[in-house]
Order: sequence, then structure tokens, then C-alpha cells
Amino acid sequence: MDFERRQVTVAGKLIHLTQIEYKIVELIARRPGRVLTYDYIISRIWGPYATDNNRILRVNMAHIRRKLEPNPAEPYYIRTEIGVGYRMAEE
Repeated sequence: MDFERRQVTVAGKLIHLTQIEYKIVELIARRPGRVLTYDYIISRIWGPYATDNNRILRVNMAHIRRKLEPNPAEPYYIRTEIGVGYRMAEE
């Protein structure tokens, strides 16, 4: 991830992310190895008045994984901590 240019590349290929998708990936990528809860991510991306329903986050994460992951069904970069949130791989 190139935070200054706001670009994400995978295997040398530039990946197009929407503004919301980029914000989610950036938030998680700045804290590799740390689990970020669904509520934390939702409040940081959509604001303090966002609904606590994490469906919108799950939908965006599915789009992100289709774009970033070699196999979206078995994520390598962004892992799910079931019932808690998401974690960016440290390596």
C-alpha cells in the first residue's frame, strides 16, 4: 500500500478501490496484526451516527476481497476474526 499516493497494488498490479473501500483497507492496513472490531471500523468510516448493523461493512469487505485476494474464499491479506472484526496480515 502506498499511503501517500492512495494506491493499492497486488503482485505489481494497481487495484482500483472505491473511496469507502480504500478507507477500510487503509484503516486496517495501518494496524497490521491488530484486530479491529466491526463497531470500530463502522464508526471510523461512516461516522458516530452510523447504524451498528455490520451488513454494509460485510458487503464492502466482500468487494475488497474480490479485488485484492487471490482466493476470496480463503483470504490471505485481510482475515476475519469471527464475531469480532478484521485483521490485516502482518507479513
